[in-house]
Amino acid sequence: MRKLNWLPLTVLGSALLLSGCVTSGNSVNNNQPWHMLPMAVPLQPTTQQEVQLARIDQILLRDDLTERDRAQLFYERGLINDSLGLRDLARLDFNRSLSYNPAQPDVFNILGVYFTQSGMYDAAYEAFDSSLELNEQHQFAERNRGIALYYGGRYELAVRDLLKHYNDNENDAYRALWLYLAELEKDGPEKAQQGLRARYDRSDKLDWGWLLARMYLNDISEEAFFREVMNTSTDNAQLAERLCEGYFYLAKRYQAQGDINSAVALYKLAMSGNVYDFVEHRYSMLELSRIAYDLSHPPSS
Repeated sequence: MRKLNWLPLTVLGSALLLSGCVTSGNSVNNNQPWHMLPMAVPLQPTTQQEVQLARIDQILLRDDLTERDRAQLFYERGLINDSLGLRDLARLDFNRSLSYNPAQPDVFNILGVYFTQSGMYDAAYEAFDSSLELNEQHQFAERNRGIALYYGGRYELAVRDLLKHYNDNENDAYRALWLYLAELEKDGPEKAQQGLRARYDRSDKLDWGWLLARMYLNDISEEAFFREVMNTSTDNAQLAERLCEGYFYLAKRYQAQGDINSAVALYKLAMSGNVYDFVEHRYSMLELSRIAYDLSHPPSS
């Protein structure tokens, strides 16, 4: 099994997980100083977001709004709160939005994501089904239902959804990556690797995410991947987004290899940039929660 032979993960204190230390899996190579690790300044609320929130709050005080307008405003405020990591406030706004207009596939989709993050998979399936009933072409609901099925351990159904999602746009690297992760559980590493290789070869390779696929395919090293991220990111926001993605998918790779120490550290790093509305940030916390549960509930002998 490959070691994490260059990423200096000592920054996370030997990968402390919640209330305890992870002890399973391979140990992490600590030969390099932690400050060598690629990092971005965590994203902060912008003036524009604060102004938008204040403006929506003001408009909602009016008594001449139609129910449809009020539903839209609660939805928009929920999206802003979600992008700021204020998930409970966002969920409250999304539910308020549905109370004024229940025929909103976008709202059911984001609520399904929240249910997935909370491990409430049956509720997530229902939310995504509702979204797709209202709009059968809803690409995000299609993908997110596949991800929920993946986390719910229903790998065959997950592959079905994610394969359809991939076929809708074969040049989208992230569709190929999530399909690969589901196939990894369903079919094993060899077949999943073959599938990812075939999809990479027939893509136009323009999507930045294909660099992640190349790392999975061992076409480039982890060091080369992160060097490319640092060299091509145009500003701190883009750097934070790309590192969020890179650390998440690398964590998934090490977790699949049984290196839980490295996976935990990398999931924490995926969250460190505050890119709250990326699925990679959303599901890093879910991954950490699942690892914590597994460690506190070891299989009986």
